[in-house]
Amino acid sequence: MGLFDFVGDIGRKIFSKKEEASEAVTNHIAEDNPGIENVSVKVEDGVAKIEGTADSASALEKAILMAGNIAGITSVTTEGVTIKSGEALAGDDEFYIIQKGDTLWKIAEKNYGNGAKYTAIVEANKEVIKDADKIFPGQKIRIPKSL
Repeated sequence: MGLFDFVGDIGRKIFSKKEEASEAVTNHIAEDNPGIENVSVKVEDGVAKIEGTADSASALEKAILMAGNIAGITSVTTEGVTIKSGEALAGDDEFYIIQKGDTLWKIAEKNYGNGAKYTAIVEANKEVIKDADKIFPGQKIRIPKSL
């Protein structure tokens, strides 16, 4: 597992001081925990280092996106995470960076040929997309390939 890059100056602002970052990001992931036991995040110079035991690759991918879509985080590392299932990351899904003018409907139309399937994208990203009408350029999401 490795390093995942993000745009550091966009996203949800959950901490204002560098000293608060590790605890804030850990708590953020723990609130909507996608399936990471003993989750802990250490943030240094914009790099969030996730530790814990993931139930699945999908759970870890969600935690990566949760951390990476926070303002002030430029990359996420996962060397400290074990995946119980032994799966590799990004198996059937792909990561997508939202562009200016994108809507979930347009993204679903492009990927599935049917905009109404945007709900599958919302469901796959429920820890990151709290409101389907509030996505932003630079935000990184998962696009499920198997529907």
